[in-house]
Amino acid sequence: MQRTIRTFSVENIQKFKDNLLCWSQQFDTVIWLDSNNYQQKYSSFNCALAADDFTSIKTDYYNAFDKLKEYQTITKDYIFGYITYDVKNDVEKLSSTNFDGLDFADMYFFQPKKLVFIKGNSVEFHYLKLVDDEIETDFKEIEKYKKPKKQDSESEIKIKLRIHKDEYHSKVTKVLKHIHRGDIYEANFCQEFYAENATINPVEVYNHLNQISEPPFASFLKLEDTYTLCASPERYLKKEGSKIISQPIKGTAKRLVSEIDDAQIASDLMRDEKERAENVMIVDLVRNDLSKTAKKGSVKVEELCKVYSFKQVHQLISTVVSEVKETTHPVDVIKDTFPMGSMTGAPKVSAMKIIENLEETKRGLYSGTIGYFTPENNFDFNVIIRSILYNEAKKYISYSVGGAITAKSVVEKEYEECLLKAKAMKYVLLNSK
Repeated sequence: MQRTIRTFSVENIQKFKDNLLCWSQQFDTVIWLDSNNYQQKYSSFNCALAADDFTSIKTDYYNAFDKLKEYQTITKDYIFGYITYDVKNDVEKLSSTNFDGLDFADMYFFQPKKLVFIKGNSVEFHYLKLVDDEIETDFKEIEKYKKPKKQDSESEIKIKLRIHKDEYHSKVTKVLKHIHRGDIYEANFCQEFYAENATINPVEVYNHLNQISEPPFASFLKLEDTYTLCASPERYLKKEGSKIISQPIKGTAKRLVSEIDDAQIASDLMRDEKERAENVMIVDLVRNDLSKTAKKGSVKVEELCKVYSFKQVHQLISTVVSEVKETTHPVDVIKDTFPMGSMTGAPKVSAMKIIENLEETKRGLYSGTIGYFTPENNFDFNVIIRSILYNEAKKYISYSVGGAITAKSVVEKEYEECLLKAKAMKYVLLNSK
């Protein structure tokens, strides 16, 4: 399917960017990806907007990757979408029977009629031929777009915990028993915070969350009345030609006001034995996952446990790369690494079984991925963490946080780390009026 490409130069790019996301809300299907100009090696654009589905695929986990493979092969165009964590059940003999208050489909991808990339001060419109006569009008409309007046939220949001502190203590203790028994050596255990009978303005809440964090893999998803407001710092997987890039995060420390103290805590994080051990375990798992599709001897660790600093937290990030043959299907690379090791544990299948039994909520989109494929068979996907999920029809809001439990974990410290990760989501929900 051919696209018409038109490029415009814009003086006030930030204003245009803000207008573009608001303007897109007229469509039922929207995916917005924002790198926040974060200086990271493998960035392709500042931000991208995909809107208005021409074709799409929506499915449960059963044979999900085969269906995606067929759709991506036939479409041979840009497709944007998500894969929920529960598509693990397509890869392994697993199930997800926990409570789900959100009702997202397990997998959804669409071919956008309208696609806009912002690169520096340039705006590129990539419209399908059937709507390319709207490029000029849309550009002018976005430039002059007037945001609707803010409406006060009617409902007061009351955030509840799905797992209370004592119960968290007992569940993490069970994970530690599995570790000491040798069933696993790391597991990412997650808990949900939620609000019922609550309404929000998704764009306002997303913008607020994004401003607080300014992460490199922020995304906004609208699918009719379901939304994902994501401020993720983590890349799951990227394909550039024959090169595959995975950048798992494991290891977190809070930012401090004093520059000296902040530099010290970052330095401490880099040398912290427990945090490094968490990261190295997942790097080993990622290396193993990538080796399934990699050319022999091409799996390499480009960076091990490097500290990256964000507005809220410092993180330990590693970069693992590999080379694949031209004949390797891009969907196979994803299938062989899914779900991402940083959100599961090691060994992966054992960890997934244990956390499924101990967690109270079906993860759904949380710890899944949002991203896109290009017509050239490249792709880029994030890890859905630091995110607010919202079902407007059910008035249900959810955000989950987790942490890696290892033999050296102290339950109290793990709980504190969860609260640190949840801080931004809780703040914006209680303060976005």
